Amino acid sequence: MSHVIARLPEPRLRALEDAYGAAVAAKRRQVLLGGLILAALVGLSAWAGEVDLAKFFANLWRFPSYIGDIVPTLRLAHLGEDLAEWYWGLGYWLRLMGETLLIAYLGTMLGGLCAISLCFLAAANLSRSARVRWLVRRVLEFCRTVPEIVFALIFVAAFGLGPVPGVLAIAIHTTGALGKLFSEVVENIDMKPVEGVSATGATWLETVRFAVLPQVLSNFASYGLLRFEINVRGAAVMGFVGAGGIGQDLIESIRKFYYSDVSAILLIIIATVMVIDLATERLRHALIGMERRS
Repeated sequence: MSHVIARLPEPRLRALEDAYGAAVAAKRRQVLLGGLILAALVGLSAWAGEVDLAKFFANLWRFPSYIGDIVPTLRLAHLGEDLAEWYWGLGYWLRLMGETLLIAYLGTMLGGLCAISLCFLAAANLSRSARVRWLVRRVLEFCRTVPEIVFALIFVAAFGLGPVPGVLAIAIHTTGALGKLFSEVVENIDMKPVEGVSATGATWLETVRFAVLPQVLSNFASYGLLRFEINVRGAAVMGFVGAGGIGQDLIESIRKFYYSDVSAILLIIIATVMVIDLATERLRHALIGMERRS
C-alpha cells in the first residue's frame, strides 16, 4: 500500500520557513540579552563586593596551607598515643555536641509547632480573610528572611551567653521556613474532603482537623526532619556568637590557633551531621512511601 505525502505549495513553505527563522532569531536575541544582563549583574556584584582576583589567586595557597596545619601528626608506631593526644577533650566535646543537638531539636520543635499554627492561615484555599492571609505571610517572610545568626546576636544581647539564644533564633527562622513549605503543602490538598466535612456543619478548626491534617501530616513530618538536619548545622554556627553548643569551643580554638583541636571538633561535627542525614533520610523516605501506599 503506497503512501502519498502531500507537499505544501511553495509560498506556504516559504512563509513557514520565514516564521521559523524569525522565531529562532528571536530566541537567540533573548538568550544573548539574558547573557549580557547576567554578565552586567556579575560585574556589578564584583565591583560592589570589591572582588580582587589578583589578591584571591595570590592568597589561594593559604587555604590548603591551613588545612595542612590543622591535620595532626599521626605515627603508625605511636598511633594510640597520637589519637589520645588529638582527642584529649573527647568527652567534653561530645557533651557540647549533645548540647548542639538539643538546641537544634528544641528549636525545630518550637518552630514546627508555630509553623503548623500559622500555615493554615497562610494557605489561599483555607484562609477566609485576605487580610489575615497577607499578614501571616509577611510574618513568615520576616522570620525566614533575617538570618539565624542575626537573631542569635540579638538574643545573646538580651539573655546573655548560653543555649537559650540559639534555641530562640533557630525556632524563629524555622517558623518562617517551615510555615512557607507547610502552607504550600496545604494549598495542594484535595479539596473534596474539605467540602464534605464543611457540608456537615463543621467549624473551620474541625475541618482542618478532620479533612486537612490527615492529608498533610506525612509531608509535614518529612519537611520537619529535613529542617532538623539543617538546624543541626545552624546550631553549630550559633556558638560562634556565644549561643551555646560546640560552635563556641570551635571558634575559640580557631582564634587561639589550637590547630589539632579545630580538626578534632570539625570531624565530630561532620560525623554527627552525616549520621543524622542518613537517619532522617531513611525516615523521610519511609514516610513518603507510607503516604503513597495509602
